[in-house]
Formats: sequence, structure tokens, C-alpha cells
Amino acid sequence: MPLLYLADGDRLILVASNGGSPHHPAWYYNLKAHPQVQVAIRGQRRTYLAHEASVEERALWWSRVVDLFRGYASYQERTTRRTIPLVVLIPEVPT
Repeated sequence: MPLLYLADGDRLILVASNGGSPHHPAWYYNLKAHPQVQVAIRGQRRTYLAHEASVEERALWWSRVVDLFRGYASYQERTTRRTIPLVVLIPEVPT
């Protein structure tokens, strides 16, 4: 599924906005259940481990994702039932 992301070093930050609907997007639940994910960017495939951003992490990245796409602020205002989560993808180191 194509998603907009914020790159922070080698981490990727995803926004589970679902357009401001009252429910998280399906991919959010999929990553919660199965946090290992493969991401393809510009033809390069890499494996990541996903976790939901902590309150502190979300505070750090929220303004940056809003700068990336201003619609996220509107989506957060639109949904009163939830705080839109950020999902952090950290690259897996091959063993």
C-alpha cells in the first residue's frame, strides 16, 4: 500500500490518519499484529520492525509530519474519538 512517510535518519514515520475517520486504518492493525514489514522505496526493498510512537516520540514528530502534509492537522481536528497514531519503522539489521 503506498503511504506518505517522514524519513528520520534510517527510520520511517507513518501517519495512521485514515483521513480523520473515527477508526484507525486497516494497515495500522496489520502492523500491530505483524510488526515485521518490507518497504520498497525507489526500487530498494528493506525489512523494518514497526512500533507505535510513544507519547514523547509523537510529540517530537507530529509537527514534522504536519509540515510534510498540512492535511494531517485537519484530520486530527476532524476526529474527536482518537489521537492519530504515528508508526515508527526501524530497519532490521541482517543477522
